[in-house]
Amino acid sequence: MNKRTKRKMRSHPNSILFLTSNRHKAAEAQTILKPFGVRIFSKPAKGIEIQSDSIEEVARVCAVFAYKRFRRPLLVEDSGLFVDSLNGFPGVYSRAVYDQVGCAGILRLLAQERRRSAKFVCALAYADSKGVRIFKGTVFGKIALRKSFGAGFGYDPIFIPMGYSKPFSKIPTIKSTLSHRARAFESFGRYMLKKSKRL
Repeated sequence: MNKRTKRKMRSHPNSILFLTSNRHKAAEAQTILKPFGVRIFSKPAKGIEIQSDSIEEVARVCAVFAYKRFRRPLLVEDSGLFVDSLNGFPGVYSRAVYDQVGCAGILRLLAQERRRSAKFVCALAYADSKGVRIFKGTVFGKIALRKSFGAGFGYDPIFIPMGYSKPFSKIPTIKSTLSHRARAFESFGRYMLKKSKRL
C-alpha cells in the first residue's frame, strides 16, 4: 500500500481496505457502501486461499491471514455461482472455471438440460482487531439459454434473477440493488452504520 493511499485512509473515519484485483467489484462495492458512509480502498491482494467447499470458510481464512499482514480493518469477498442440475458446480470454483471456459462453458454443460435453476452466493468477510464477521448475500434465478452482452462482468451475461426475464448484464441498475454482492455489502453497511452510532 503506497503512502498516498495510507494518507487518504487516515483522513476518512470509516475507511476500509478491500482486497480484490477486480476493479468492477471494487466500483460496485463503493457504490453500494456510499450511502452508509463507508469508503473503501481496493488493493489487488487477497492473501492465502484454501481448498474448501464453503465460500464462507474461504473468505474467513483469507481475511484472517490478510489482517495479520496489514493490521487494519479490511474486507475479503468470495462469490460463487451454484447451478442445481450440476450439483452446485461451479460453486467455490466459479472464478477458476470462468477463467478456463467462461460463460460458454456453463452453457455447453447445460445444453440438453431443462432444469436451469441456480443461485449466486456472496460471502463477505470483515476483519478487524476483534476478529472476523461474515456477511452473506444470496440471489436465486436461472441460467439463460444464451449469452447476452451488455454491462456487468463474470457470469452476469447468463444469470437471470428470479422475477426477471433478462440476465444481469441487461439490467445493471437492477443488479446493483438485488445481486448477491449488493445484499452482502448492504448488510455490512448497516453493521458499520450501527457501529458508528455506538461510538
